Amino acid sequence: MKSIARLTTIVLLLAATNARATAFLDHSEPAVGSTVDEPPTEIRIWFTERLDPPFGQIQLFDRRGRPVTQNQAVVDSDDPTLLKLSIPLLKPGAYKVSWKVTSMGMRMTVGTFSFKVRKSKKLRPANAGATT
Repeated sequence: MKSIARLTTIVLLLAATNARATAFLDHSEPAVGSTVDEPPTEIRIWFTERLDPPFGQIQLFDRRGRPVTQNQAVVDSDDPTLLKLSIPLLKPGAYKVSWKVTSMGMRMTVGTFSFKVRKSKKLRPANAGATT
């Protein structure tokens, strides 16, 4: 009976160790499922583990499934749990974020979430406010 209890303990410890080595989504900006008033300039996703920089990806798609940008995501130099993607000015509408990361423990995770933009930033004309 003691050997079964030991074996069970070892299996549980190994499972817990493997779970900690996997990077799961912790939170994001814009937040998962949120509606934002102003379009973001960057997608920022924080994970529960340090990321292996060459293997982090974020893709942003519009409501029709078309890619919004071809930019590459980067792991933040000051926070190895943060993956960022610079994005162009977004129009109002629904967007889908798709991500894939590998933790320093070499375990890959993938996921998606969506958000909506309520308004778009109005670009001010170059000559606005100028007097003649």
